[in-house]
Amino acid sequence: MGLIDFVKGAGAKVLGIGRYKKEEEEANRRAAEAALVAQIKTLGLKVKDLEVHFEDETATIKGTAPSQQEREKIVLVVGNTQGVARVDDQMEVEVAEPEAVFYTVKSGDTLSKIAKAQYGDAMKYPVIFEANKPMLTSPDLIYPGQVLRIPPLAK
Repeated sequence: MGLIDFVKGAGAKVLGIGRYKKEEEEANRRAAEAALVAQIKTLGLKVKDLEVHFEDETATIKGTAPSQQEREKIVLVVGNTQGVARVDDQMEVEVAEPEAVFYTVKSGDTLSKIAKAQYGDAMKYPVIFEANKPMLTSPDLIYPGQVLRIPPLAK
């Protein structure tokens, strides 16, 4: 998928990022990488040989996901983390599938509004909700700057 931009100030606060002294930067980078890996594992997302590197607001992810959907969810978990401005997705997938569109939530958006714009039918919002589990726990809990997966509709 390559390099995907995110809003670095939006998202889950799992990294503990701030301005650090030069001698603390390496330890903080390693702590941020470990926090991102832990977040992926906590959500039960599957990936073989997972590696996460974090430097200069960019998280690089390597490994093999079982599906395109799982790959995209991992990218979103990492990218929707406060302090991450870009994700360099270098993962592979075991089973090739069509890629989803990534959509950045704007103020005033709802899943219904996004579904209407993306699919032409506001009642398709459960498709978007399901595509973003376990990161989303309720269709009403989205926030500006959050990036969501908008999968192609099944035919």
